[in-house]
Amino acid sequence: MTTPIQSRKADHLALAAEADVGFRGQGTLLGGVRLVHDALPDLAEPEIDLGVTVFGKKLRAPILIAAMTGGTDEAGRINRELAAIAEARGYAFGLGSQRAMVVRPETRKSFLVRDVAPNTVLFGNVGVVQARAMKTREVEELVAAVGADALCVHLNPAMELVQPGGDRDFRGGLETIARLASELAVSVIVKETGCGISPSVARRVLDAGARGIDVSGAGGTSWVGVETLRAEQQDDQTARALGEAFWDWGIPTAVSVASIEKLAAAKNALVVATGGVATGLDAARAIVLGAHLVGVARPVLRALREGGKDAATALLDGIERELRTAMLLTGSRDVAALRNAPRVLSAELLGWLAQVDGS
Repeated sequence: MTTPIQSRKADHLALAAEADVGFRGQGTLLGGVRLVHDALPDLAEPEIDLGVTVFGKKLRAPILIAAMTGGTDEAGRINRELAAIAEARGYAFGLGSQRAMVVRPETRKSFLVRDVAPNTVLFGNVGVVQARAMKTREVEELVAAVGADALCVHLNPAMELVQPGGDRDFRGGLETIARLASELAVSVIVKETGCGISPSVARRVLDAGARGIDVSGAGGTSWVGVETLRAEQQDDQTARALGEAFWDWGIPTAVSVASIEKLAAAKNALVVATGGVATGLDAARAIVLGAHLVGVARPVLRALREGGKDAATALLDGIERELRTAMLLTGSRDVAALRNAPRVLSAELLGWLAQVDGS
């Protein structure tokens, strides 16, 4: 029998892959980053090094196939296919929320990918509200069960407030993050779910011991939008109206990355740029703003669903090709050099950065 959480996960997967759930009037603002052309780069294309090291493991490219799913048979198949692609290409891979493993232990197999991705940098995933109610030992068991290298603790208040029957009590989140950061054997990454991370939040979670931040900014998939469509399917007009009002809520991805760069650098913390990253040029712009790792989610899911492994691989080939080209055309031999490449920022992006911290 399908449980409510399995039904919700199936809905999320179908809507993310097939429905129009992008932000409507709000973009990532990554297009507000113009890279300065170097007409004399003094580089050969084969010299470009995309490699980065994340939590002691070397990646061939600074790309994460980002957290999306788990908890159903179809989700398990998708996780394994995408994890195998990440392994073959030397990327990182993120699991969707492992809450289903707690509620229905029989769904555990949908999160197990280590047999197809033994060397991949693997991120586990649990919601801060769920982790608040769990003993650290129980969270550690979730990490160990999937063989994760780090644990994403996700924040999703906007999504939950629109979700029929979603969480309404978000107290104790910072204390939960601090507890897990001090007691878990793996690093904690604090991750949003499509609404971005502000400097104020970044400062608090880094001070609490988080070793990374995945901004998951506005401009890509609107998970408020996903829940709005679910509410419509369930004829919940109250939730639908709330979701329509907040569909575009959030901090654009470019703003989140740029505004927390210095805070993260001071703590030697990982910055992951997810939220509307669809191309290699997007990836290059995010790295220039301060990202160490760039996450791609819905585009690769859609490619896999529509054309299988070959289509997903072709999409990722294109992303790498664009990223490599941007690096050569800015005279950046490696990712560290790209992070320091000259850039010109749009007035809108600069306006956000001047005011986002409220100072």
